[in-house]
Amino acid sequence: MWLNTIDHIQVTSSQSAEDAMLFFYSKVLGLTEIPKPETSKANGGAWYVLGNIQIHISTETNPENTASRRHICYLTSDLQAFEEHLQAHGVEILPDQLPVPGRHRFFLRDPGGNRIEIAETNS
Repeated sequence: MWLNTIDHIQVTSSQSAEDAMLFFYSKVLGLTEIPKPETSKANGGAWYVLGNIQIHISTETNPENTASRRHICYLTSDLQAFEEHLQAHGVEILPDQLPVPGRHRFFLRDPGGNRIEIAETNS
């Protein structure tokens, strides 16, 4: 096999949504921020880590996120409690339009319009 793991995922937003994106990923999702290389700091955004995978937040001039079905899937051990946490922060929960048998999940969009799936780990 040629590929071993995922190193990072990049999600984007408009520059006007940058502050909301950083708040969402650091405070609402609770991800740990890690230092960006000096060469990337001028581009704004932030880098976070979850386990061994980095999530890079960047801005771009014309992101086309709000209609896209592409997404990141995060796993949680308590789907209902996390849903309540998100709703307490004003996050709109989107119903699962294509349920997968045996998989409990929901979707949301971050402040930049990026689609996120939240699924419960199978215990």
